[in-house]
Amino acid sequence: MEIVKNYGKMIVNNLDNHSKAAKRMIEIGLWAESLRSLYLSDKRIPSTYKKLAQIALDDVRYGLQNPKKSVLCNIFTPVEILQCFDLKALSIECLAGYMGGFTIEDYFIDKAEDEGIASTLCSYHKCFLGIMQYPLFQDALMSVTTSTACDGNINTFRYLSQKQNLDTFVIDVPHNYSLENKQYVVEQLEELIHTLEEKTHLTFDENKLKEIIHRENLSHQYYLEYLHEEQHRYYPNTLTLNLYSALTSHLEIGSQKVLDLYKQFNEEVKEYPEFHGHRILWIHLMPYYQESIQQCFNLSEKNQIIVSDFTLDYIEQMDEEHPLDALAEKLICNYYNGDYERKVQYIGNLAKKYQFDGVIHMCHWGCKQSAGGVMLLKKEMEKLHIPFLILDGDCLDRRNCQDGQIKTRLEAFIEILDQRGDKS
Repeated sequence: MEIVKNYGKMIVNNLDNHSKAAKRMIEIGLWAESLRSLYLSDKRIPSTYKKLAQIALDDVRYGLQNPKKSVLCNIFTPVEILQCFDLKALSIECLAGYMGGFTIEDYFIDKAEDEGIASTLCSYHKCFLGIMQYPLFQDALMSVTTSTACDGNINTFRYLSQKQNLDTFVIDVPHNYSLENKQYVVEQLEELIHTLEEKTHLTFDENKLKEIIHRENLSHQYYLEYLHEEQHRYYPNTLTLNLYSALTSHLEIGSQKVLDLYKQFNEEVKEYPEFHGHRILWIHLMPYYQESIQQCFNLSEKNQIIVSDFTLDYIEQMDEEHPLDALAEKLICNYYNGDYERKVQYIGNLAKKYQFDGVIHMCHWGCKQSAGGVMLLKKEMEKLHIPFLILDGDCLDRRNCQDGQIKTRLEAFIEILDQRGDKS
């Protein structure tokens, strides 16, 4: 970790006067971590997870090296359309997270606040806006975002557009599904396609989008089969790998590499032994750096995070013959969109279907959506008699996370799971 911290300091020291050198250092760091994950990581980590890490890291490195072939976006952006134009999706959450990986997230967060950004804004957004004060990702083709889930998304992208003169396309997603609302979103997607045609000088190919949706459907099938198998297998992972899973399931979904990855997950998990520990469903973001949570879950034979809800926010089969309608439905019916009751019902169904031993919800600093509705989710878990833990903290800014408090509450939660296991 000291090596990473020192490397991060070198990046920061070069940002103001040698930004090209800083950018190159970030590229090299991502490349080195990709190689480490593939060849030097813990031998207990399954080979498919190593491949997952490589995909997630290489995507950002590609964006640094090919900005005009990249689009800045949020995690709910319909990346399938971007793939039709051979564009890479770079989410602001992803970019901020990787700066956290270099342990320099605080520098960019402070930079954004010095520019007048409110301290109460989500730390991912603040970090991203701090990053954009430097010529690291400013040459992106454009930015695309949606109104889904986060009320800070649109303001963050509008601020970016004004400050950096970067064209921004906002998709307004209605809260509820109806034929009228679906058509409203389809029209916006058509407008996005027209914008991309103008910017790339390429012609949209609907057949290519159909192929992408087809691969996405197959990927979902493989992933659900994998998840069914994983719930009773010891298939070790880490907090960071769970984060990579959420990124890949959004930013690369529909690609051949993700289809191959999910197929490999489904095949490899069957080779692993039975798991007799605590099976956890994680809700919302993960503080991947937090030591107590790492000690509890990373490669643990006792406590295993089976899946994060972000990976399953929309995993329905999609209409391949009407791809824009399918994408509109995906945006509207994503369970992070609309009333919080939709999420409560969805999580309850997941918990019953996969019989999780416990559910953990992270209330991330600055996220009104997660903090505002968590008690509704708690009541639902009480009805289902499933232990439910609420953690408060910051999933990116290490300065806002109280390790001692998290450790105490997590240990008490695991003790409850132990007692329930003894009774059964």
